[in-house]
Amino acid sequence: MKWAVYNILFAAVYPFLLPGFVLRMLRRGGYAARMGDRFALYTDEVRAALARPGVPFVWIHAVSVGEVQVAGQLMREWRRVEPDVRFCFSTTSSTGWKMAEREICSQDVLIYNPLDFPNFVKSALKTVRPRAVVLTESEIWPNFIRTAKRLGAQLFLVNARVSDRSAPRYRLGRMFFSDVFRSFSRVFAQSDLDKSRLVAAGAPGAVVDVTGSFKFDVARRNVAKEDELRRWIGPGRILLGGSTWPGEDEVLLGIYSRLHVASSDDPLKLVIAPRHFEKADAVEENIRAAGFGCIRRSRQTVSNAVAQPGSSRSVYLADTTGELMGLYGIADVVFVGKSLCAHGSQNMIEPCLCGKPTFVGPYTENFRPVMSDLLASNAIVQVADAVELERRMVACINDDDGLGERARMAVEMRRGVVTRCVAAIREMLA
Repeated sequence: MKWAVYNILFAAVYPFLLPGFVLRMLRRGGYAARMGDRFALYTDEVRAALARPGVPFVWIHAVSVGEVQVAGQLMREWRRVEPDVRFCFSTTSSTGWKMAEREICSQDVLIYNPLDFPNFVKSALKTVRPRAVVLTESEIWPNFIRTAKRLGAQLFLVNARVSDRSAPRYRLGRMFFSDVFRSFSRVFAQSDLDKSRLVAAGAPGAVVDVTGSFKFDVARRNVAKEDELRRWIGPGRILLGGSTWPGEDEVLLGIYSRLHVASSDDPLKLVIAPRHFEKADAVEENIRAAGFGCIRRSRQTVSNAVAQPGSSRSVYLADTTGELMGLYGIADVVFVGKSLCAHGSQNMIEPCLCGKPTFVGPYTENFRPVMSDLLASNAIVQVADAVELERRMVACINDDDGLGERARMAVEMRRGVVTRCVAAIREMLA
């Protein structure tokens, strides 16, 4: 009865979500492609790939860029110990799709995840016939999970977390979620707090292991990209805003305007890498309004007469995919976005791995276990507001007091989570 209620509610709510879905399709592009996948209506090419003889597929699902990176790391480790393994990788967004294309191999298949209606998920699972299903972080789709279990697949949730905002909803929905979580063979949680929240939502304590965050294993330096980006920016110290959100660009530009005057004898360069590249035009307008020229990575063009490559009056706008890790590698001081003017935060592990003094704002709930580890090691600076960010950043530019090295060591000592989890999953599948 309760699942009939869930399906009725899902069907009632989905039409209200559809306009936002269509808007993203029009704004970002890519959503219309392979629309049939959402209804388990696959192309002949996909069906032929899924029907190829070989070991049964492992279905991996990830959505955000961070989740896709987590899934990619797990796939690489699994392939290292089991070269013949095949993955069916599903995502729900065009951004996730583009990232996933870099993670899969020729024996894998990439699809969009079906909508969580019984007929669609049943048809999709019967087409793929996975021996195991691996979901990342907080991708809980009740019909998909329960149907996969009924059809004989073992289910795993990796890098599991429950956000502060989601925890009350999980508790309130315990009558639904308890059935869902009992479908998992193993849940690998990021922290003790995440485990307690999962158990409160109905997960059996015996199947939840606390492993730490996969994200400590995901980051990898890209020296070739670092060299290429250094040639683009030229010599000098770099202040980097990574994955910034609206409002944070203006804060960094204000700080940089004052630092720019103070450091005229030893110029400091500002690089802004916005989280969403479709907002790059707005960021460029902010740069120009602050009195600086803008050098955009995607266009290799310069706006404003004062801006020339290498000019001290230029701000660099990094609006290309897949280059943020390279920028972290050459930066001198880093601010990680979605933490000062928006909630959640982006990944602060990456600049820390590169040994860079790293700053975040007060809103880092999406990385709560990671932040707990980094703060305990005095390896990151968390500020309350823009005023404190400027004060602490100015002091760090003059002397980081070993902050960058502490950051690198804190990340290195926590790596290895993926290897342990892959070993545990494979042991359960044996």
